[in-house]
Amino acid sequence: MPENLDSLKINFDTEGLWVLNITLAIIMFGVALGITKDDFNRLFKNPKILLTGVISQFILLPLVTFIFIKLANPMPSIALGMMMVASCPGGNISNFMTQMAKGNSALSISLTAFSTLVCLVMTPFNLYFYGNLYAPTAEILQTIELNPLELVKLVTLILGIPLILGMWVRKSKPGLSVKLAKILKPISLVIFMLFIVIAFYENFDIFINYIEYVLILVIAHNILALATGFYFAKLMKLSFTDQKTLAIETGIQNSGLGLLLIFSFFNGLGGMALLVAFWAIWDIFSGLALAGYWSKQKTTEQI
Repeated sequence: MPENLDSLKINFDTEGLWVLNITLAIIMFGVALGITKDDFNRLFKNPKILLTGVISQFILLPLVTFIFIKLANPMPSIALGMMMVASCPGGNISNFMTQMAKGNSALSISLTAFSTLVCLVMTPFNLYFYGNLYAPTAEILQTIELNPLELVKLVTLILGIPLILGMWVRKSKPGLSVKLAKILKPISLVIFMLFIVIAFYENFDIFINYIEYVLILVIAHNILALATGFYFAKLMKLSFTDQKTLAIETGIQNSGLGLLLIFSFFNGLGGMALLVAFWAIWDIFSGLALAGYWSKQKTTEQI
């Protein structure tokens, strides 16, 4: 395996980074337009589901990822990319996938909102904790001099503030929020996918030369994430509908946020950027495939 992948940088200009910042904020704002206080109240009235979702996303997935890294022993920068993915909250497209899979859409939206708030603390914590717990990635973090507080500030700016603003618009002008959501969600997702395509295009040689080193890891890691959410929900004796929801919420990560953090704090570190960029494409494919499979099943409740 080539050693320079740990020092290789993925190039992306400042304008592109600003586009990613704005796009992620718009995506979060669009999701928040469909969130109300009732969504949070619904979770608090059922603490079992709330705890299952939070533990699955922010405790079990990072832990399972750490164990997988210890067993697979990937290159340090790739390992750090896997930790980045596991530290991020669920992806915003998970709501659409859950609806498609005949899961619990209300639960998916509620968990998206709550996990966005939780990730303001847990994303920097998990990345910093597991990154320093694993010696090869700890060396990278020492050279980067990662400041957890700066991470919190950026995540708050990109996810926290748009979430609050979106919920405020939903509460004060519900009619407008519905119209805006219909426009913003598809447009922002298309822009995000264009960002990924452009990033691949501008660094085509790098992706072609090194994709083999992350291909199997991303697929295996994604399967582990989906399985973690599904079987932990099953262990907690949630309904089959909720099991599907937790699988998608845990297995579909906000890779856009991961890429933003990599370009902002890690200077586009090769292995990290390569892994998270490929995850951004793969988990959409795997999530839609799984949701499509579940959509064809009979809607029966199982424990």
